[in-house]
Amino acid sequence: MNYSADVKTRRRATPSPDTTPAGATIAAKIRRNPKHLHVDNPLAMRLLAGIAVNIEERRAELAMTVRELAEKSGVSERFLVKVHTGAANISVVRLAEIAQALDVPISALLPHEKLSNMFRRVTVDERGGIVSLIGLRGGGKSTIGARAAERLGIPFIELDERIAARAGMPAGEIFDMHGADFYRKVEREELDEILATQKRAIVATAGSLVTQSATFERLLAATTVVWLKATPQDHFDRVIAQGDTRPMRNRDNAMQELEGILRARRALHERAHHIIDTSALGLAKSVDRVVRLARANARVTY
Repeated sequence: MNYSADVKTRRRATPSPDTTPAGATIAAKIRRNPKHLHVDNPLAMRLLAGIAVNIEERRAELAMTVRELAEKSGVSERFLVKVHTGAANISVVRLAEIAQALDVPISALLPHEKLSNMFRRVTVDERGGIVSLIGLRGGGKSTIGARAAERLGIPFIELDERIAARAGMPAGEIFDMHGADFYRKVEREELDEILATQKRAIVATAGSLVTQSATFERLLAATTVVWLKATPQDHFDRVIAQGDTRPMRNRDNAMQELEGILRARRALHERAHHIIDTSALGLAKSVDRVVRLARANARVTY
């Protein structure tokens, strides 16, 4: 699939909420609308940011336009846009109507965090913390990560490049000369270095990192993990489009092997905090989604 091409089976969504940065914009509008919201309540900011992102994610999964959601839920289109932009303090009743229209329980639209944790002192960071991108090659980690980081004005880090720079050779040669154990050791050390020195960043990880239990647990605990999902054909085509013919060189069953790896790692990938289907959304909307998630990722302080 060409990123620039629209998915024919996907209906076109109303653009306004799709391009609204949920976290930072919500926080800003909350402060500008004190008569509607609790301006001094950081908990409200965090709740509204999380609700906005969850509604948008579910709406995208269903390929549902804002107008269609309005018609199905009975909530006005204008109010839905306000929910996306933080200009409305949504009631439980209206949230339940939206949840029913999206065919999910109301709890699915609330931030996925223990309620006890919600009452810690919270500040909303406009750029969020560290967002880590996982998935196989061809998922869009480099392209989407770089563009999202540029829009956010934060560093984009490719873990593979850090490992190669430290070892003074490409990843393939590291495996050939030093073995997988050495590569994994350097990978973990470089990840720890990133976590210790970067407050905000988007990190593209190696496709096999999820198979390293301790390193993956560290990533899940310390960063917001996003799986950039794609169809096997898109994974394959995107790698070939980058000029890399290795996936098909001397391998008659390359596609079947790829499908097998995707199936084997699916449970690991699904442990991500968020999943973005890049095949369904395309490049621009996938970048928008990463940007929104980064901005909605509040920094918790004590």
